[in-house]
Amino acid sequence: MTLDIDHLRSWTGHTETMADTVTLAPLRALTATLDRDDAPAHGDPVPPCWHWLYFLPVARQSEIGPDGHPRRGGFLPPVPLPRRMWAGSQIEFHAPLRAGQAIERLSRIEDVKLKEGRTGPLVFVKVRHEIRADGALAIVDQHNIVYRDLPAEGEPSPEYAAAPSDAQWQRRIVADDVLLFRYSALTFNGHRIHYDRRYVTQVEGYPGLIVHGPLIATLLLDLLRRERPGAQVRHFTFRALKPLCDIAPFDVCGRDNGDGSVALWSRDAAGHLTMDATALLA
Repeated sequence: MTLDIDHLRSWTGHTETMADTVTLAPLRALTATLDRDDAPAHGDPVPPCWHWLYFLPVARQSEIGPDGHPRRGGFLPPVPLPRRMWAGSQIEFHAPLRAGQAIERLSRIEDVKLKEGRTGPLVFVKVRHEIRADGALAIVDQHNIVYRDLPAEGEPSPEYAAAPSDAQWQRRIVADDVLLFRYSALTFNGHRIHYDRRYVTQVEGYPGLIVHGPLIATLLLDLLRRERPGAQVRHFTFRALKPLCDIAPFDVCGRDNGDGSVALWSRDAAGHLTMDATALLA
């Protein structure tokens, strides 16, 4: 494999603009997927991070790569490493999106970095998304995407940190095939690790279907909404630390820090910390 980091860095500064409308059908569908019955009506504010239901990738079927993603080399750089993961985001909420609004997103490749990890090269791509609603800035969402190689045969499992034991709230999530399928359908996500058990276990080497990173982040914020109804999130950050698979239930957990911030995290069946997040409240 040839990894030409100078070529990949030439994507820095690339931009893309998309327009969409905050339609009701995806809002109703995600509400049902989260097992709620309070879908926003026309003009209502949209919960934080539900903007991920819009500006969906719509590559033609002939342009799909072997992993189910669009073939590389369009807006994102053509990183030749097979595993791709949304490693985290830093999100600023300036104003809520509202159902029915016209929205526009300006995306820019901010940075492309090569690092040497324990198991080989890692390429980090940072993408900044600015979302405007009816012309006014509403959300700034900075994505961190990481690309890595497949694990070598016989490679030992990495060490993972234990999740915090002082949860104030927690909710058990059963990530079955139906939940993962519904979220993939809602976000038009063709990545095969979320629905193709043969591919994810035999090609990418995971023990089961992978729970979407943004779905876990959405479930963390949904826990906050259940425990603190009406709380306004002005900033949200999350880091994915360990893949979550559908082979066992997991927990979403939270704790009010008492200083205007809320700690949120997910914990797998073995007690490992799989996602770490913080919400700052208005």
